Amino acid sequence: MNRIFKEYAVQQHTYPLDAWCIRETSFDTDSHFLDETLFALGNGYIGLRGTGEEGYSGPAGTSLDGTYLNGFYESEPIQYPEAAYGLAKVNQFMLNVPNAKGIELWLEDERFDLLAGSVQSYERVLDFRTGVLTRTVEWTSPQGRGVKVRSRRLVCFENKHLFAIEFEVTPLNFAGRVRLVSSLDGAVKNQEAGDDPRVGSAVSGQSLRMVGHEQNVGFAALVQRTHNSGFMLVSATDTELTGADATIEIAQVEQRLTQTYELQAQAGQRVVLTKYGSYFSSRDYAEAELMWRSKDTLATARAGGFDELRLAQEQYLADFWQQADVQIAGDDALQQGIHFNQFHLLQSVGRDGKTNISAKGVTGEGYEGHYFWDTEIYIFPFFLYSKPEIARKLLEYRYAGLPKARERARQMSHATGALYPWRTIAGDECSAYFPAGTAQYHINADIAYSIKLYMEATGDQEYLVKHGAEIVMETARIWMGIGSYDREGRFCINQVTGPDEYTALVNNNYYTNAMAQMHLNFAASIAEQLQAQAPSEFARIAAATALDAGEPAAWRRAASLMNLPYDDALQIHAQDDSFLSKKVWDFANTPKENYPLLLNYHPMVIYRHQVCKQADVVLALLLLSDQFTLEDKRRDFDYYEAVTTHDSSLSSCIFSIIAAEVGYQDKAYDYFMETARLDLDDTHGNTHYGVHTAAMAGTWMGVAYGFAGMRVVGGELHFAPSLPKQWQHYTFKIHFKGALLEVHVKPGRADYRLLQGESLHFTHGGEPVALTLSQPTQSRSFA
Repeated sequence: MNRIFKEYAVQQHTYPLDAWCIRETSFDTDSHFLDETLFALGNGYIGLRGTGEEGYSGPAGTSLDGTYLNGFYESEPIQYPEAAYGLAKVNQFMLNVPNAKGIELWLEDERFDLLAGSVQSYERVLDFRTGVLTRTVEWTSPQGRGVKVRSRRLVCFENKHLFAIEFEVTPLNFAGRVRLVSSLDGAVKNQEAGDDPRVGSAVSGQSLRMVGHEQNVGFAALVQRTHNSGFMLVSATDTELTGADATIEIAQVEQRLTQTYELQAQAGQRVVLTKYGSYFSSRDYAEAELMWRSKDTLATARAGGFDELRLAQEQYLADFWQQADVQIAGDDALQQGIHFNQFHLLQSVGRDGKTNISAKGVTGEGYEGHYFWDTEIYIFPFFLYSKPEIARKLLEYRYAGLPKARERARQMSHATGALYPWRTIAGDECSAYFPAGTAQYHINADIAYSIKLYMEATGDQEYLVKHGAEIVMETARIWMGIGSYDREGRFCINQVTGPDEYTALVNNNYYTNAMAQMHLNFAASIAEQLQAQAPSEFARIAAATALDAGEPAAWRRAASLMNLPYDDALQIHAQDDSFLSKKVWDFANTPKENYPLLLNYHPMVIYRHQVCKQADVVLALLLLSDQFTLEDKRRDFDYYEAVTTHDSSLSSCIFSIIAAEVGYQDKAYDYFMETARLDLDDTHGNTHYGVHTAAMAGTWMGVAYGFAGMRVVGGELHFAPSLPKQWQHYTFKIHFKGALLEVHVKPGRADYRLLQGESLHFTHGGEPVALTLSQPTQSRSFA
């Protein structure tokens, strides 16, 4: 714990503290790689890293100019020196797709390059309320020509296939020839992971091969196909120049298409190149449709113009912030961090029911664009309570993956049921390291937990009947396949890995067993409910899954006899059967540079010790909160805090929430700050490879679950608020049972206001609160 505190304390705020934007006022090659991530734009499908339109000529290793499409991937066979039955066979990895944002600027024979000549002024702003990235530069070339360049860039939330750039050029002290070269470059490759599996893919070379192109004045399109996954991609641009007459030349050099606009410019004359870009793939549409859809989308965008797209972007974000905004008075760094995190989450999340949200969103290639259980446990609550329609789409993605989960269950020798993958894009298990991957059976329960949370918050019976019930019951069957009763009659689940990746292949991981217990009871409840209330739908689901009439009762029995390890001497919940018998890691003599441990020690060395990468039992204390007393939580927190490195970005937010609950307010705040500005201050030293979406969502959890004490127990909403001493007050909103509730916490008092809906009932500090149309606001005090 002290290691994290010490490192966080020496971090400097990279940008001026503004609640609604990040602002860069100088161009620096040392921070460029990181800036590309932080200034990235996305819409849940397209992701554009924050490289300038003109490209980058800085030192090697200080840039990764990437463009990504959520859910568009290449696949490669996983090569094992020693194979075994059931190992994952094929890896899927998100691709760096053609760069369509390139715009070169030439003043006579001098190219606009921030690393040549001199920069007179520079400002770049990413505005969270408009969704527009604006850059303004005054630059003087080596030969003394001065120019002002202003660019605006957006990736459309209303049309997942579209982005737009407005590139404005004004000569300041010369008249002469100016060229603007719009490019569409298909010769791109992915980042190679090297020795760090968190960075990128293990595949070198180009993953897209060109099969055709089309180009005429203003329009350019590349047609490419993946080698193995078999997808076709059409990347296209449409450009127009206003403010001057120009000659236009189109050209192709291998996989790079260019449109060159040449004009005679006068000092003070403003010219604007507007560029629209689109990406359409055969993951979404038939191959025959891709080109005409590209042309139609770009033509429509051009007809409306950049400002029409900008206004639509502002309107979409105004609606988002009206529901999702978290306001904090008293800490400007934190307010900026929270807004930054919320904005990036919205940019990263798939909203089409076919895609999810990867560990790095669409900002970088870290973890190869894979989706993890991070979605259900960390990210899903933010969208459930802020934009529930997006939460449903995330659950629909899991339903789309149910056939693959059934296949995986058969590969793992389960005769029935479905087993969801630990790492995936299209539903196949992509983890080549099974002790920390496939063995994490808890993902089945994590998905069931998110469905339970969704049902309690929305009451969406149509979803339950159409999708949710089948997922929950099919995944519950796996526990009966992997678990068994021991000689004492306890239901045991052996050879699994819990959330803590520094402890693998253990018996009776507490988190896994406790979540399995929840899952089995929930599955039985759904079966009983549907049998009673929707018998025809239950019969349909039972027939489709060959559900035996006795299975729900068997689930109930296993849940009631679940083995939940507990150490009577220490009075704590044991992480697993063997964890407490291992020697504690020698933290005092581990050099700071040896963290994270996974990059400096063989897994077996780590597995032999009491050391946690992240919250495990402590995570169960949050998700299954009502099953523990406050004293239980305090003892568990104290024990596991001492052996946790927080090498995972998923860890600090959970420790913050439980620290707040058990009364450790200073620890709660420090852990929270580590989460809130993890990417803005690059506290883990790897944000240049992409943001940490789970930690970003953990910031929202820290406010709602941590300081506001929000819990949902048995479908009932509860609050137990506190106010950190560093804050003057804070406000957030949640959707719950058709209502939109505003929670405003100030010294000694919480104000609750019903913004939408007819009524809402909940508790504050254990006391009932009822809001109605006639009494939409009530206040309650707290110590």
